[in-house]
Amino acid sequence: MTPGELNKAIEGHRLPPLLFLYGAETFLLEQALGRIREQVVPPEARDFNLTLLDGRAASSADILDAASTLPVFSPRRLVVVRDAQQLSAAELDALLPYLKDPAPETVLVFTADKIDGRRKFFQDFKKGGALVEFKGIYDNQLPGFVKEQAAAAGRALTEDALALFCRRVGTNLQEVHGELVKLFTFLGEKSLADVADVAAIVSDTRAESIFDLTNAVGGRQAGEALRLLHRMLEEGAVPLVILTMLVRHFRQIWKARELLDQGTSRGQMAKLIGINPYFLDGVLAQARHFSGAQCRRAFELFLAADLSLKSSGAHPAAILETLLLELAGTGRRA
Repeated sequence: MTPGELNKAIEGHRLPPLLFLYGAETFLLEQALGRIREQVVPPEARDFNLTLLDGRAASSADILDAASTLPVFSPRRLVVVRDAQQLSAAELDALLPYLKDPAPETVLVFTADKIDGRRKFFQDFKKGGALVEFKGIYDNQLPGFVKEQAAAAGRALTEDALALFCRRVGTNLQEVHGELVKLFTFLGEKSLADVADVAAIVSDTRAESIFDLTNAVGGRQAGEALRLLHRMLEEGAVPLVILTMLVRHFRQIWKARELLDQGTSRGQMAKLIGINPYFLDGVLAQARHFSGAQCRRAFELFLAADLSLKSSGAHPAAILETLLLELAGTGRRA
């Protein structure tokens, strides 16, 4: 079951008796758990019909006892087991009989940061319930999420304001939510946020990553690459680590360049390059900026920079600046 399908099941009052919510995006997971609680047990019924357990302390006997207890003055009860990844294999196995015949009056919900779907517990769980993964979102999904959150609050952002907001906050949805709350409070009665509003109130919390830098270099954006480099060095990034990641990225570009020259099908490229298919288009676009000879030249530059960083008295920032400009210049002659 996807998070979207779970939302439809909640809205349609069609929740299965077993739910396992897991994944890296805890903000969305907690939102879903809140909606489940609202649908299963209204506030006035929670004293008797809502049980919260912790996987670090609860036993299988505790879980079975709570799940088997009949609801009081309510058609259903809700049992939530948090941090279920802390349950031992033996405790999970002890729950297997319940998975085959769950109490129809109880919605039993587990939450965890990750699962091992190969285990019998999870294979059996899917037969009578649903596993729902909440994945982190990518940069290109963030604007849609921000628009949805703003619309739910009766607000909106201009396109320029939305672009600036997304540029500043990154993809940690808990931080995104916090910055939106700050922005809407700042707006007061105003319903449309513009660039000035975002610039005034939204913190630049996003740490520029090495991946932004490597993408800027691969895209021949010398100015942006230098800006990112200076910021990373100011924040304490290690020069040799930056160099190592540049080498790794250009190794992918070189592989992609060779595969393009060989006419390799797209279906094979991601596996041969060793990247997630989601990132294939970006790497291919950058590979088209460089010929095979220019890729080889890039690795000569990497070697020279590595020797300079380890042996010369030159300032690391100057060495990396020169390297980035030479890489970008190599690309422009492609």
